Amino acid sequence: MLPPIPDAFRWTDESWGPALRCRALEDLAPHLFTTRQLRLSSAADWQQVADAVGAAELAILTQVHGRAVVTASRGMGHPEADVLIGDDPEMALTIRAADCVPLLIADGASGAVAAVHAGWRGTAAGAATAAVEALARNFRSRPQDLVAAIGPSIGACCYQVGSELVDAFAAAGYERHLVDRWFSTPREGGLRLDVAGANRDQLVLAGVPEAQIHVAGLCTAMHLGVLTSFRAEKERAGRIAGVIRPRPRPSPRWPGDRRPC
Repeated sequence: MLPPIPDAFRWTDESWGPALRCRALEDLAPHLFTTRQLRLSSAADWQQVADAVGAAELAILTQVHGRAVVTASRGMGHPEADVLIGDDPEMALTIRAADCVPLLIADGASGAVAAVHAGWRGTAAGAATAAVEALARNFRSRPQDLVAAIGPSIGACCYQVGSELVDAFAAAGYERHLVDRWFSTPREGGLRLDVAGANRDQLVLAGVPEAQIHVAGLCTAMHLGVLTSFRAEKERAGRIAGVIRPRPRPSPRWPGDRRPC
């Protein structure tokens, strides 16, 4: 049984089993979030990911829990970063997660896309903001043209953290009302972090309209039949992937379909 999801998302059947897609993002860029049914442990597994979005090549990072940005290019290897941007329709941008936030962004105007990996460290560092800024810098993307999908991540229901994380977010310069919004103390005790909500709010602060930010709302630790969670499974945890490919841009039209000599 697949868990229920918001209307902004839908489950699809892939060669390996279920995948999650965002309806609003589908209009702009082929993309998906994989599930634990695809182990991502072999070249054949990754080829299934590429085939599912029609990509000739996958750009994959060595993720380091920061905000560094890499522009995808053919044969780029696996650079250390947590944010990928690009506009090559032959290349799909890919990040992996097992509790951290997988965030996919598409620009409805330029066609450029971004993939972001944001755990608590990347969220404190502003990885989502770095993606919006990099799209603007490299592809002249405007925040108001961006559509974002926040995939499955550990929810505040299960993400108990220490007070040192509050200090880290405060030291990063976030206003107190935001820190208070992202951290909560439920009646059963402990301090909890809403890492998906923090990334949503950072996108809003960066200028992305809130109505264009879609949150799957699936806690990885609560749905182990379809997702993976390092917090729940430790070293036995697999990974899910968030992958997005730019759409080919249409050729320019000339008046009367006449090309210049």
